[in-house]
Amino acid sequence: MWEALAALVCTEGSGVWRVGNGLCTVGITVGSLSVPCPLPPACPPLGLESLRVQDSQLRSSSDKRYGLGAHRGRLNIQSGLYDGDFFDGGWCAGQEDAGQWLEVDARRLTNFTGVITQGLNSIWTYDWVTSYKVQFSNDTHTWQPCRNGTEEAVFPANKDPETPVLNTLPCPAVARYIRINPQSWFENGTICLRAEVLGCAMPDPNNIYQWPNEPVPTDKLDFRHHNYKEMRKLMKRVNEECPNITRIYSIGKSYLGLKMYVMEISDNPGRHEVGEPEFRYVAGMHGNEVLGRELLLNLMEYLCREFRRGNPRVVQLVTGTRIHLLPSMNPDGYETAYRLGSELSGWAMGRWTYEGIDLNHNFADLNTALWDAEDNDLVPHQFPNHYIPIPEYYTFANATVAPETRAVIDWMQRYPFVLSANLHGGELVVTYPFDMTRTYWKAQELTPTADDGVFRWLATVYATSNLAMASEERRLCHYDDFMRSGNIINGANWHTVPGSMNDFSYLHTNCFEITVELSCDKFPHVSELPTEWENNRESLLLYMEQVHRGIKGVVRDEETGEGIANAIISVDGINHDVRTAVDGDYWRLLDPGGAEGAARGGGD
Repeated sequence: MWEALAALVCTEGSGVWRVGNGLCTVGITVGSLSVPCPLPPACPPLGLESLRVQDSQLRSSSDKRYGLGAHRGRLNIQSGLYDGDFFDGGWCAGQEDAGQWLEVDARRLTNFTGVITQGLNSIWTYDWVTSYKVQFSNDTHTWQPCRNGTEEAVFPANKDPETPVLNTLPCPAVARYIRINPQSWFENGTICLRAEVLGCAMPDPNNIYQWPNEPVPTDKLDFRHHNYKEMRKLMKRVNEECPNITRIYSIGKSYLGLKMYVMEISDNPGRHEVGEPEFRYVAGMHGNEVLGRELLLNLMEYLCREFRRGNPRVVQLVTGTRIHLLPSMNPDGYETAYRLGSELSGWAMGRWTYEGIDLNHNFADLNTALWDAEDNDLVPHQFPNHYIPIPEYYTFANATVAPETRAVIDWMQRYPFVLSANLHGGELVVTYPFDMTRTYWKAQELTPTADDGVFRWLATVYATSNLAMASEERRLCHYDDFMRSGNIINGANWHTVPGSMNDFSYLHTNCFEITVELSCDKFPHVSELPTEWENNRESLLLYMEQVHRGIKGVVRDEETGEGIANAIISVDGINHDVRTAVDGDYWRLLDPGGAEGAARGGGD
């Protein structure tokens, strides 16, 4: 009752409802009222970083230019890579004085509890705010400062451009609008910042902005962030719930000794079956890009429960496919990011392994050897167009190869994977090989594979069925507009990545692999995980089903009838072959929109 009364007074007046020490003080222009009420739980972010807060909800006192406007003042937003790029990484005021502000309209009464700030993300300048004040309003005309006792609170801000700094408000406040009012800034810079605001929405049935506008999950899954210990518990629970279709195994250990666990889901776990393709999802290559990890854990739960319920689609998928789910390729990096938490891990903390290695640049470069051989007309008669051997230098004991990378390579060599996706975060786009530019000095260059049609199809399948990517109303994550190309892009045409897992998988094994950038926010808040599952559930299922597209068969010895391993399967018009598995069976993905050509088999 008291909460409803307080909300009513705040709605009708221009005052602010403050919550602190168990008391609510209501009203600025309508008087004062103190009533007992419980302190609220920790509040989630409003969504500046995740883009739930729209550009129209952000205003500022002044802007340096449009590309540095209020709409850019979002935690972890990234700048363009080149001089003269239209967008830079943050909001910058057009004037330098203590009267400048960045304003957020929460569009409803909100109990504001904290503010997180960063400096400007830019390769050209160094700018950050060193202290600020906070103000609240219900009508944007009358503003009340955040106080620490009787004094107006001044919060310490940043000491560098990238490290997020959280300030919890000494006196949480309920209002519709909040302003961040910089008071000082880096002496050699100007007023620039990126921000996130923490707050809990208050009940107001008359506010149209509180009506649900996002998909509500119907799947009762474990929506939270799981550290290493909790991840193991969840996987064990799924295995115990569905022992007939699941198996947990480890492919190796991280530098710090954490096991890299895989969940296998199949009607005959632990055994390769002739005619049944092998599929894998890999997440957590970059330890701070955590959404893929949680999606794969949710996928384990979902497949187990839906199989038990007799869901025809899931039953067909599990009985006809051997599925492998690796939720954490870089467990050491994840633990680093997890300790800091969703908003405070920043853009890079936990990205690399404990040794400081970026796993997505750590696989052997097989591209250069192939392209050199092609330039000399050696392919495929003198140099293979597939199963390209790993260079000798890469196998040396002193080679800079992470134990996590070696474990994944060994995993690739032991299982005849046909299709894979590598789950990342920080953008909304699907990329496909090649990831490395053919012209070595170019940072961006369209570099297609011999199976470009297949890869574009695979990327399109995921992108068009993903609710977030497919939304025509969504905002750009940072500065690249991938919507113009259907939210897919050739990896090298975005930015070159020598030694990527995608390229290595395609050139060293039979497996076709793409990368899915799942969300603008690398480390979504726990409150956003149910929505992210809804965004990706259909994509995850539909993409797995593509492993059955193309041609398949078994190459047998004519006399004994035994399957022949490592027989080469060629398709006319495609300069990339595949090989049979240990039992002689093979799968060859083909472009559904193009001519399939004629398949030819040859034994060793």
